[in-house]
Amino acid sequence: MALVEVILKEDLPKVGYKYDTVKVKAGYARNYLIPKGYAIPATPSNKKMYQEIKKQRSAKEEKTLADAKALADKLNQVKLIVKTKVAHNTGRIYGSVTTAMIADAIVDQYNFEVDRKTISIPEEHIKQIGTYKAKAHIYRDIYAEFEFEVVSDEPMSETSIEQPTENNQVDNQE
Repeated sequence: MALVEVILKEDLPKVGYKYDTVKVKAGYARNYLIPKGYAIPATPSNKKMYQEIKKQRSAKEEKTLADAKALADKLNQVKLIVKTKVAHNTGRIYGSVTTAMIADAIVDQYNFEVDRKTISIPEEHIKQIGTYKAKAHIYRDIYAEFEFEVVSDEPMSETSIEQPTENNQVDNQE
């Protein structure tokens, strides 16, 4: 199998990051990466051009990396509460907890945004009240893990448990 070198024009999962020179199978480069505009051939002139671009962007890259680490540190310390509709008699959730619900809860409780597409939940479907863990991919090799608790959006009150009222007591006395 022939491998060819290409320069990536954007981040591609499991392939590499923007401006990286990577070796991929010739067919993958020729039939997918280059026609879709994800990469260009790694000719000497293209390598030289992209090396210059990398040098110019290194300062910006350092700032982005520092911001990502700061966000990851913030997110690692988060103790999130996700409110959802719950069946009172079983404690089961109507539907399941989604990454969009987690992202919205982060914005509501901590005033910073995390893209819902970067959040992953190890459990397939969360359908019970309880405490769970989630992971967020912040930037390149920077990840953050945080806990979230799923609770009912309606406060559990003593009125949900049947207690005799005055009307019921009157009926029973007759």
